Amino acid sequence: MSILPLRYVRNVGIMAHIDAGKTTTTERLLYYAGKIHRIGEVHEGASTMDWMPQEKERGITITSAATTINWLKHEINIIDTPGHVDFTAEVERSLRVLDGTIALFCAVGGVQPQSETVWRQSEKYNVPKIAFINKMDRFGADFYSVVTDIQEMLGANAVPIMLPIGKEDEFCGIVDLITMRAHYFSDVKLGKPHREEDIPPELVEQASQYKRFLIERVSEQDDKLLEKFIADESPSEAEINKALRDATIQCDIIPVLCGSAYKNKGIKPLLNAVVNYLPSPEDRPPVIGIRTPDDETTVKRKPSDEEPFAAIAFKIMTDKHMGKLTFVRVYSGSIKAGSHIYNSTQNKKQRAGRILQVHADKMIDREALYTGEIAVIVGLNDTSTGDTLCNENHPIVLESIEFPTPVVSVSISVPNRQEQDKLTMSLAKLSSEDPTFIVKTDEETKEIIISGMGELHLEIILDRLRREHNVFPATGKPQVAYRETIMTCVTENLKYAKQSGGRGQFAHVVLEIEPLPPGKGFEFINKIVGGVIPREYIPSIEKGILQAMEKGPYAGFPVVNVRCTLIDGSFHPVDSSEMAFKLAGSMCFKSGFSKASPILLEPIMSLEITTPEECLGPVSTSVGSKRGRILSIDIKNGTRIVKAEVPLGEIFGYTNELRNLSSGRAAANMHFDHYEAVPYAIAEEIIEKRRKEKHHH
Repeated sequence: MSILPLRYVRNVGIMAHIDAGKTTTTERLLYYAGKIHRIGEVHEGASTMDWMPQEKERGITITSAATTINWLKHEINIIDTPGHVDFTAEVERSLRVLDGTIALFCAVGGVQPQSETVWRQSEKYNVPKIAFINKMDRFGADFYSVVTDIQEMLGANAVPIMLPIGKEDEFCGIVDLITMRAHYFSDVKLGKPHREEDIPPELVEQASQYKRFLIERVSEQDDKLLEKFIADESPSEAEINKALRDATIQCDIIPVLCGSAYKNKGIKPLLNAVVNYLPSPEDRPPVIGIRTPDDETTVKRKPSDEEPFAAIAFKIMTDKHMGKLTFVRVYSGSIKAGSHIYNSTQNKKQRAGRILQVHADKMIDREALYTGEIAVIVGLNDTSTGDTLCNENHPIVLESIEFPTPVVSVSISVPNRQEQDKLTMSLAKLSSEDPTFIVKTDEETKEIIISGMGELHLEIILDRLRREHNVFPATGKPQVAYRETIMTCVTENLKYAKQSGGRGQFAHVVLEIEPLPPGKGFEFINKIVGGVIPREYIPSIEKGILQAMEKGPYAGFPVVNVRCTLIDGSFHPVDSSEMAFKLAGSMCFKSGFSKASPILLEPIMSLEITTPEECLGPVSTSVGSKRGRILSIDIKNGTRIVKAEVPLGEIFGYTNELRNLSSGRAAANMHFDHYEAVPYAIAEEIIEKRRKEKHHH
């Protein structure tokens, strides 16, 4: 049996905008739960969670390390998620395996662009949340305006369960709205203990207003409380807590807390709230999967040790001493160290070597793993991110994690063969850890091309190559991942016949080629009836089309968003072959595509620039000069926030340009948003340039 009953387990993440203080908060949670004896500071480069060298240097968390702490007889697994948008994959993968999350906001910055993105991701996975408004001690901190921000900008039902006493330097305690008592923080430096008192007279009025708001919001979700509310009776603390827990788990309410992690203020109430309001694995619906990749029968697994084993591998890391570490979240059943497990995504049996529970960078050996737990399995060499691990006699494939496609690539090279092998191995390791980092070799030029989610993403990858793997590649200019598609429908009829002494080659296909809406990729529909083309040749036709799509007929970029319907054709009993039909499919697609008004698509980045008022002119002009569209200009705390959409191809190195424009006072944040058509004149230039490069090679 599991060591603790399931209801005592919490799997939580911390999601936030960069610099909201996520890593510091995690540190403090670990400290209070008695895991670290000395508090490490991020700005001293000594925090425990950020243990990769460049995390200590950059002060950003690249890996979502997972760590376990104990609090009030509960086991809390904390997954640290990065806030930087180039690492969306990390955020998605963590949300997939969490049961609840702490949304962290800066009391000065409020709801920032990245906190919005992450919030939307968490809504997509229906993850219950509590909000912690951090940095209450900072100049300009404003608890109430951030609560309004969360309600208005994120459309969330945010309900404070505490109010701050004082703010900025005066921030010294909180009013607990559930018990209606004031708690003053202990001042360790002055040796003053934590104390509980009556609510200070100047806050009594405000506290009772917010208490009423809390009860009103909670009773909307609970009939018993509603009756009491209407009859003007006040519910008990236990009733409020239970109703608040239910409403939080249903994603109907977001309880809001506040504090200053850096000053150790408000961390204990935050740990209590995780235990009191966030769900245990039992409170979440059963996971749903399919039996095998080919058999789409729905299978469910309830969160219980009695059910067959099912887990998802949500993160891979490579350790110098131990090799490949696979972070898994167990949804049902249990597994012993040293036993065999089945990877249903790849249809492979594997042996689980050691099982380790992780505390930041310390590992504790475990005999077994149970439902709801998160830990590391050593020795699963063939498992990648998003794979399902299960019991071979009870197979299940859990819904994998969808990752966005990379939009920037750069070619890299090393001087000699020996370095080449080292580079290939290092790249393979890095890409197994990060599903949005793709490595390909260009068939024609034999160059290695690496692709990622943005310039910063690739910079960090190159940095890790140098630092962890001791490889120093030369890099080309960043390239944009263009795509091509069509605007109109075409029916193309193609006969492929070749007679050359001996057996000929014959295939005849008729394809309807039509555009699909953005993001739909590729569809192949077979409408052949009465065996005009024998069934065994159909897959070859599709293969031929797919091959032609890799380098599109228009400009040599991958083709997206088309549907090909095979409507007719003919065959020859002797001369037809799979090969002939594959060629015919490919040729028919190419000639049809070229007649269907082909266009070039380019990645459009969503760009957010924070700039002082006086630089607004030059900044707007610079966006315009890059074919950018300004969507809105807002004012926040005296600075201007410019939201714009700009083609990726125009904004390489933009951060430096912006620095020069504004003498370092403006900052930009960008992430991939969508693909859209390139204006014809510019498309011609891109194609022309591509031809010259090919010629040059």
